[in-house]
Amino acid sequence: MGLTEDRERFREVGETRREDLAEFISHGNLGGSGPDRIRIPVKVVDLPAFEYDQRSAGGVGQGGDGQPQPGQPVDPEPGDGDEAGEPGEEGGDHEYYEMDPEEFARELDEALGLDLEPKGKRVIEEVEGDFTDTARAGPRGTLDVDEFFKRGLKRHLATDFDGEYVREGLFVAGADVDDVFAWARDGGIPVSRAWIADAAATLADEAGEPVEALDRWESFDALDDAVDREPVTQRIRREGLDSVPFRREDERFRHPEVIEERERNVVVVNVRDASGSMRETKRELVERVFTPMDWYLTGKYDAAEFRYVVHDAEAWEVDREEFFGVQSGGGTRISSAYELVEDLLEEYPYSEWNRYVFAAGDSENAGSDTRERVVPLMESIDANLHAYVETQPGDGAANARHADEVESAFTDADDVAVARVSEPDDVTDAIYEILSTEASGDGDAAPGGSAAADGGERR
Repeated sequence: MGLTEDRERFREVGETRREDLAEFISHGNLGGSGPDRIRIPVKVVDLPAFEYDQRSAGGVGQGGDGQPQPGQPVDPEPGDGDEAGEPGEEGGDHEYYEMDPEEFARELDEALGLDLEPKGKRVIEEVEGDFTDTARAGPRGTLDVDEFFKRGLKRHLATDFDGEYVREGLFVAGADVDDVFAWARDGGIPVSRAWIADAAATLADEAGEPVEALDRWESFDALDDAVDREPVTQRIRREGLDSVPFRREDERFRHPEVIEERERNVVVVNVRDASGSMRETKRELVERVFTPMDWYLTGKYDAAEFRYVVHDAEAWEVDREEFFGVQSGGGTRISSAYELVEDLLEEYPYSEWNRYVFAAGDSENAGSDTRERVVPLMESIDANLHAYVETQPGDGAANARHADEVESAFTDADDVAVARVSEPDDVTDAIYEILSTEASGDGDAAPGGSAAADGGERR
């Protein structure tokens, strides 16, 4: 078998395992796995193996030297799979592949085409990074020499001027120091009046008469027409630069960048209808959707906490074991669950925690409870994602309107998902609908599209 064929076989093994994963989620025994180890039944697949030349096998007999013995049959003995029996009497052979939540999340990403990138929320440590930040003060050994020089040079270029050109202004007939200063400033020359006064005094001493008497130019316009002002950069290229007059204000000291290490943590509140209409089939569909999502988010985040809420007309918190099995005979008021969720999430500030609220039931709710209470509560509870899963086998009940009303209320929201599951084969599609909504959204907006400010606190 060639290398290309080997690779193809191994690729088929990976694809088979992903197919087994989808089959397991929809129809497998989820109870055989724990929160930290997922046990996936996989079909036995023959892996590539070395094949030896049959001529070196020593014949078809079973003698000690590989030669057939007298009276020994040459037909091979029946092997595995050759025993008597009706075709299709038993299922295919399976083994179990165990994976942790991290691997499960990677496999589910691959199988469903998901791309969820968890966000870091809670700051757990601040560490020093590269010396990329600067400040006006610091130890002398951290002085950023390059920045110091650039700042000094930049100011020097901004304040330097063509002194010979300005001095010519003193030769305009009748012009005094103030006239020359005004002319220079109108021309954008960064010269001080004191400099012009010093230059005028020097010229007066040299000429033996006041500068007003100097009359080389009839006017400033005549001077401008006859003399070109030399740009500072051109003069520096010609004459060079002997020094740069640095100042203390030019100093910049390097500091290490402070990097915040953020923990990617999440709290998931699972909510389930426990009213009398939630029979065993509906409860099983809830388990098939919620359990893989719990594993997935555990694998995606550094730390994950789960809270479980069940409700009929009232809501109460339970542990995971009770969550999928408990059933009451009461009516249904879904808002009671969201009221409890709101209280529970006070322990997990949205500025520090990624938060998911997943609810499931058969969409039956009391009166106008969805519109008047549930929708406003969903809008007020900051979460990366709100999801509702309708588990309604068959055509459903006439009063099963909750999923439709939630969907209608949040038509334009990118952080609210509604999925419908009527049979196990719908489960993977529902999981994709929910998790892909979170992956495609920004994760920081409140339901209905209103952005959360400053880490999630709504203004």
